[in-house]
Amino acid sequence: MAADTLVVLGTGGTIAGRATAAGDVLGYTAGQVPVGDLLSGVDVPPGWRIECHQVAQLDSKDMGEHVWRPLLAQAQAHLERPEVGGLVLTHGTDTLEETAYLLHVALSAHKPVVVTCAMRPATATAPDGPQNLADALLLATCPGAAGVVVVCAGLGFSGLEVQKRHTYRLDAFDAGDAGPLGVVEAGRYRQWRAWPTVPD
Repeated sequence: MAADTLVVLGTGGTIAGRATAAGDVLGYTAGQVPVGDLLSGVDVPPGWRIECHQVAQLDSKDMGEHVWRPLLAQAQAHLERPEVGGLVLTHGTDTLEETAYLLHVALSAHKPVVVTCAMRPATATAPDGPQNLADALLLATCPGAAGVVVVCAGLGFSGLEVQKRHTYRLDAFDAGDAGPLGVVEAGRYRQWRAWPTVPD
């Protein structure tokens, strides 16, 4: 069976945040917009179909074992489905690096698991979530992609190396001296370093 399905798992966060005014990018409530709604208007890579599941709907500062356990179980189950070519996870930024690290060490991710986020809520005048989500779908369909990768502001990072460095800038993440794995430019992924090593 050919792999033609991308599974998108939602956990809430700023990417799913809602504010009362479009100009408000600080006084919003995280984890309000369903993951299926976040995908509305986001281009799906040709030849692929999307399947959505809401694992949780919270501010990622409240992320913990009560979400990580079902998230890991669902992620592994989907990765084992032959029709699934990759996973995309929407997540808040506060604990994104912890979740990415956990996924890296706990999953047998021989298919891509791409974690993405946003620094502005979904209701913002110029939200960054839709582009980050589109970039995540793109990375999840790259030939040879495997392991846990985080994409934000066009840059891809290893789930083992990613770190949040800023509390308000759109390019909030980096990977220290290791640097990014690659960059999304004009709808294409330019790879600079190999995909993360997948634990046995």
